[in-house]
Amino acid sequence: MTRSLSLAAALLAFAAARADDPLRATIDREVAAKWKAEGVAPANRATDAEFLRRVHLDLVGAPPTHDETVKFLADTDTKKRDKLVEKLIADPRFAKAQAEVWDLVLFGRHPNNYTETHKRPAFKEWLAKQIEANDGFDKLVKNLLLAEQPGSQVFYVQFRNAPDDANVAVSRIFLGTQLQCAKCHDHPYDVWTQKDFYGMSGFYVRLTVQEFGNQNNRTFNIGEKNSGEVLFAGNAKELKPGQKGDPVKPKFLGGAELKEPPTPKDYKEPPAPKDGKPMPKPTFSRKEKLAEWVTAAENPYFAKATVNRVWAQFMGRGIVHPIDDFQKENEPSHPALLKALTDGFVNNKFDLKLLIREIVNSDAYQLSAAGPGREALPKHFERARVRPLSAEEIIASLRTVTATGPNPNEGWDYFLRAFGEPANGLGEFQGSLSEHLFLNNSEHLRAFVRRKKGNLTDQVLTSTEPWEARVERMYLSVLNRSPKPKEVEAFVSYIKREPKPDAAVEDAIWVLLNSSEFRFNH
Repeated sequence: MTRSLSLAAALLAFAAARADDPLRATIDREVAAKWKAEGVAPANRATDAEFLRRVHLDLVGAPPTHDETVKFLADTDTKKRDKLVEKLIADPRFAKAQAEVWDLVLFGRHPNNYTETHKRPAFKEWLAKQIEANDGFDKLVKNLLLAEQPGSQVFYVQFRNAPDDANVAVSRIFLGTQLQCAKCHDHPYDVWTQKDFYGMSGFYVRLTVQEFGNQNNRTFNIGEKNSGEVLFAGNAKELKPGQKGDPVKPKFLGGAELKEPPTPKDYKEPPAPKDGKPMPKPTFSRKEKLAEWVTAAENPYFAKATVNRVWAQFMGRGIVHPIDDFQKENEPSHPALLKALTDGFVNNKFDLKLLIREIVNSDAYQLSAAGPGREALPKHFERARVRPLSAEEIIASLRTVTATGPNPNEGWDYFLRAFGEPANGLGEFQGSLSEHLFLNNSEHLRAFVRRKKGNLTDQVLTSTEPWEARVERMYLSVLNRSPKPKEVEAFVSYIKREPKPDAAVEDAIWVLLNSSEFRFNH
């Protein structure tokens, strides 16, 4: 306990002195204050190897190469971690990796209208360009909700003819609010009523999906009608057969009704164009008003929900946890920290890169994953979370560590089946039998270690260095750390058993790829 309090006090003083880095200093000050208040013993600082692998996976979705690992571990510059963060955020892979993260947030693996949306390269490309441009996360989300830029429309396609589902998703992801319980009855644990639910659904009820092209080259337009209302008939248990209900005007969550011009009394909606042209814009767009309100700096939900989600992405759990359930009964673990992050995000014009940079440069992020706590998701952030890699990260990692380029026959669909469900934000992970069988028996995994010119197996076999040095290359390549003496001894003994080491080297690399250490970050 003495160590805990002294370390917390030291970090408090250190954070207060870092005036040039106000946000990361605030992070460290608030986290350390919580340790002191709770008498929590934090983990030690992560080793260079631990940090290197973690930050590479978190920022660019792949581990470092062998040469990058060797160079970083040998570097004696005290600022090398800060410089690495800057390098990775400037890396073209950064935007693509973050786009993968947000794509899964927005769609999951199996969205509605799956056949139309499960392959969405145009959307991911659009999303990556938005993240790379970094014009403000508010503008990114506004463009997403407007759905007028090529590639952006697919988000709404998953909610074709389902305005209530669109309402639930947007409220959960961008407002941090669970509204689904209020669809059938007033929310039993929160302030939201059915009228609140259907008031928000009114913003989506006039949207319609237009589809162009064929299955191999499909594009969409999100049209918007001039008429159409959500009908509310009361508590679901009290509904009578044939009861349609009364129209509900759009109403901003926790705010006022939308002010809009009335629809002419005898107005009839014209049919959608049949000549392949998009629908004309409505005379008044509810969609535009929604996009403006959601992303406004004064919106009481948007910035707070976003920083909480980004914090959880890098720190393992939200300051409000679960991340999308802001309510009175679910208080933040670090209220002052959440406010500071939110204010900083808004004041810096919703700069996503800046927010990420400050989080990963904090001492809190750079703690070791090994510590006295046993919680899967440490509530006080006293150590780093050990997290499983996503299917995308596993594929990228296999390509990187084995020095194997993209292979059209590498079995992407099989990897998705084995590792397909992303983390749900609750820290829940259970290795499945299918995952275990795939790793142990799949030819697709074996293909990465089978000797090819220039790949890791070939590098090891053609090397003239002692076998001890070659085993170290395997460890630095696959796990981004040097092996322990016992590991070196065991691997060298196994490889030297046979006169021809080819098969033994393939097996050795295969073993490392099957290890839990490779399956998880450090």
